[in-house]
Amino acid sequence: MRRMLLMGNEAIALGALRAGVTVAAGYPGTPSSEVLETLVKERRDGVYVEWSVNEKSAMEVGAGAAMSGARVLVTMKQVGLNVASDPLMSLNYVGVKGGMVVMVADDPGPISSQTEQDTRCFGRYAKLAVFDPSTAEEAYVMIADAFACSERIGRPVLFRPTTRVCHSYATVTLMEDRDVPRAEGFSKDGGRWVIFPRLAYANHIKIEETLKSLADEFSDYPGNILSGSGRLGIASGGVSWCYVQEAFRGVGEEHRLLKVSTLPFPVRLGEEFLRGLDEVLVVEELDPVIERELIFLSGVLGLNITVRGKLSGDMPNAGENTPDYVRDAIRKFLGTSGDHAVTSSKSAAEPVPPALPVRPPTLCAGCPHRASFFAVKEAAAGHKAVFSGDIGCYTLGNALPLDMVDTCLCMGAGITVAQGINRVEPDTANFAFIGDSTFFHTGIPGVINAVYNGADIIVAVLDNSTTAMTGGQPHPGTGRSISGAPARRVSVSRVLSAIGVDDIQRVNPFDLPSAKAAVTRALAGRGVRAILFEGECVAVSRKHENRCEVDEKICIGCSVCVKRLGCPALSIREKKAVIDQSSCTGCGLCKYVCPVRAITGGEAA
Repeated sequence: MRRMLLMGNEAIALGALRAGVTVAAGYPGTPSSEVLETLVKERRDGVYVEWSVNEKSAMEVGAGAAMSGARVLVTMKQVGLNVASDPLMSLNYVGVKGGMVVMVADDPGPISSQTEQDTRCFGRYAKLAVFDPSTAEEAYVMIADAFACSERIGRPVLFRPTTRVCHSYATVTLMEDRDVPRAEGFSKDGGRWVIFPRLAYANHIKIEETLKSLADEFSDYPGNILSGSGRLGIASGGVSWCYVQEAFRGVGEEHRLLKVSTLPFPVRLGEEFLRGLDEVLVVEELDPVIERELIFLSGVLGLNITVRGKLSGDMPNAGENTPDYVRDAIRKFLGTSGDHAVTSSKSAAEPVPPALPVRPPTLCAGCPHRASFFAVKEAAAGHKAVFSGDIGCYTLGNALPLDMVDTCLCMGAGITVAQGINRVEPDTANFAFIGDSTFFHTGIPGVINAVYNGADIIVAVLDNSTTAMTGGQPHPGTGRSISGAPARRVSVSRVLSAIGVDDIQRVNPFDLPSAKAAVTRALAGRGVRAILFEGECVAVSRKHENRCEVDEKICIGCSVCVKRLGCPALSIREKKAVIDQSSCTGCGLCKYVCPVRAITGGEAA
């Protein structure tokens, strides 16, 4: 055995390999992306890995492999589970032959998501078992248990790390691979895999029986822990369990602690925890899942116990927990008698650090999306227009001074939201901004809907040749696979043409006059028309040659370049514009807006 310093997602990937995974599919989404990337870096023979076009496709690829007896890992973030929920709900009724783990990375905060969602709640709703690791070390071991559980019960299971588990680092002891039989291949099996109503009814009964059995079995699962004694108890799970342990570090067992790592809830263990207690504090994120289970169990057992947590207002009902907040909540819960039992996270002599500066997110210097938004803004000035956005880096187009994203709902929705606005305000120019990866993810059906129903919208595809927001992963339009190998490239313009869009323009967003002309032409048209703004992400091209410079003798300090573009490489110093040479990429966009032509260099003419 060897020890390695691993990110949580790396530990999950290596744990999946140890468990015998042979097929892995997913769609990139922070904080889940590194799992599949790690599987590719390992380059194990007989292990197939793909970035699927979206989470639904990944789930269905995984379903076929699991029906054929392979051990399968499907990865996504919590909002991706919304996209994949249709096949997953049905797959639980159909069942699998090989172990299938659906890793859904939750994002409390949310740090990089449009929603906070607790996958444990989805597990209860979908009647799926859930494994909830607390640390990278535990995730490495637990995912193998999740595969074994799935294979034993013949149904997919959920694996729910949160952001702090996915992206924290720990020293992990790597163990020998488990001996897993080879996949037998697909067997027709008398219609077992066809979800007819009669089969669904029979399998629903089996699912309920399985959940009841698991609730008892999980009471003996090593990841569920009961310790201590006393009249006050604290229950927790996930990364919050680490914060509870940190608060009690070096303290004797004078209070009762319960760690819950699995759902269905380990009823027998929960009953043992509750008996003899007066009060319980539940520390968890995001929803009061453990809290509700303990309240319900107290009622079933007829125990007069006060359960505190999110429902009682003793813990926050949104956002991440923090070690300091958990420590303070435990201090308050234990009161004077238990105050000595909780350690302080800060020394009294330790100076209080200054507050961190506020740094709102912004598009990178040289980002082609800034140029695209600016071109549309300039050309659409004076028009009544609504700008529908989508999920990606370009959502940041809503920030000043661009102010070019009026709506943002979910992946692919910008195109269809624009159609809805068009039906209410037909005299409005409706722009729908969508990235190249998102176009392939869920944008195509929206365009088909627009063509079929005769909508009047302008689809602006911001094609930066990557899935930039989640770390630069490839997609069908990049011409390479997850391994970096050449792949058949799918053309955005040819797809648009094939689904009935006749008016398609392709422009370089950094060529501002041409880009503005394309927008002006689109504004004069009717029906569904598209503009493809094609400019590589600076993280992909890494261009830092021929940077722009300001001629101080010509600059009049008007601040127009800063106020109109909002490029982070631009600032005003001593009443003169200044371009930071460490961040400028030489895109040249600022040259177009300078009223006195004080900016030189760059690529733009």
